Amino acid sequence: MKGVKKDSSPQIVDATFVTEARELAHLPPEGPPETAIAGRSNVGKSTLLNRLAARRALARTSKTPGRTRGIVFYDLQAQFPDSPAGTRTALRLVDLPGYGYAQVSHDERRQWRTLVEGYVKRRAALRLFLVLVDARREVQPDEQELLEWLESLGVPHQLVITKVDKLSAAERGALTDRLRRAFAGKPPRTSLVSGETGEGVDHLWRVIARHCQGEGVPNGSPA
Repeated sequence: MKGVKKDSSPQIVDATFVTEARELAHLPPEGPPETAIAGRSNVGKSTLLNRLAARRALARTSKTPGRTRGIVFYDLQAQFPDSPAGTRTALRLVDLPGYGYAQVSHDERRQWRTLVEGYVKRRAALRLFLVLVDARREVQPDEQELLEWLESLGVPHQLVITKVDKLSAAERGALTDRLRRAFAGKPPRTSLVSGETGEGVDHLWRVIARHCQGEGVPNGSPA
């Protein structure tokens, strides 16, 4: 994936569901480099995942919060623009359980947290962790806590602001200031995307490609 053009998404040749693991013992064997995706249960996670995979319904979208109850793995075969003709790159997208607004019991939320923490700490194939935040909402304490935890573990991560198509021009202009305030002037590396329109997905793919090739930049550096 070296030499991936700026703002160039790959052609997704194949995208398949692998498994859903509700216990650490049931995680699939290590395989392709993994990009984990986490966010509150109404952040548009499934819509963005489907956009990344270039599939309409690889990940099921639902109006019911908290539908994802385990860690869901999807395998992709991607043809990147600057790769030799016919060359495919294996990647894995990992859909983590939603949090925040999910209408589930506190016990189940604690189980999700244990599951996600165990996955992050033991998964050698994990290359990048995407933390999704709705562009229309302030960054919440649990999202800040998640980012700080990833930083403490040295896990490469990216803040992904979703649903930017819902913002007015004035709201877009104010977004950078909001993020600086939320992170005391030092926001993490950030991507602005819309799963609905595809805006920003080329840039996000460039970030994923760089990290999955082991060419990630230190957190806090420009994306």
